[in-house]
Amino acid sequence: MIGNRITEARKKANLSQAQLAAQLFISPQAVGKWERGESVPDIITMNRLAGILGVDLNYFSNNTPEKETAVPEAAVPAMTEPAAPASAEKRKKPLWNMSKANWKGADFSGLGNLHSKLSSSNIEHCKFVGSNLSGLLLKFNNASNCDFSQSDLSNSHFQGSNLTNDNFSGSNLRESEFSTSNIKHCIFEGADLTGAKFRMSTFNKNIMKDAVMQGTGFSASTLSDIVFEGTIEDCSFENCSYTRVSFHNSRLINTFFKGNLKKLKFTNCQADRLTYEFLRVGKANVDGVVVF
Repeated sequence: MIGNRITEARKKANLSQAQLAAQLFISPQAVGKWERGESVPDIITMNRLAGILGVDLNYFSNNTPEKETAVPEAAVPAMTEPAAPASAEKRKKPLWNMSKANWKGADFSGLGNLHSKLSSSNIEHCKFVGSNLSGLLLKFNNASNCDFSQSDLSNSHFQGSNLTNDNFSGSNLRESEFSTSNIKHCIFEGADLTGAKFRMSTFNKNIMKDAVMQGTGFSASTLSDIVFEGTIEDCSFENCSYTRVSFHNSRLINTFFKGNLKKLKFTNCQADRLTYEFLRVGKANVDGVVVF
């Protein structure tokens, strides 16, 4: 039933399976399985799916298809009162297309209705303090000198963007993805990076103090002038290049390292046996690491 509903809404939105999959960052095969009833989306994906297709979540759980009910002619009065306008609560929220525009200096702080397209735009010096940007796609943007502090950026995707001198302090970046982006001089102090992924990006001179790193991944990226502190658990550093990257007072738990680790520096760190072996095999200097 859910599969039929997805198919119906997708076709009504004039989207192919591949186009829908691209907006959800999944494979077209996954969409096909949903529509054939072989699997169902998780609740987070279901929320994003509803937003893309412009339907309410209840649409997927409604067991009865929408039908027009015939009214006998005799029951139709000669004159009828005009229908009352839909209330604000019942009206569908619009999905703005904010792409390909110059939003320089705009203040979107505290807003919760920015579940929209925001690609190929100039958003430098914009404020998004305390905003709800969950699930947002920011593709090919100039996002320098922006303030995203205390905002919800969970499940968002920064792709091919310039992120320079941005403030992400205290923000929710759970399950977010940064790919092929330049991330430089940004503040991630106190940010929740649980499950966040940095792929094929430049990560340079960023502040990581008190950032939550659990399941965080760096792959095929260039890291330089970075200090990692605190507990780092279930993370991965795979095939990255390092220049002046250090771990200070860190506790490394079940963290995967792959590649040349000679340039990494460890001071007063602890690691479990598995993580220690990843470091040692990668030829990291483990003098500052104690196995617990």
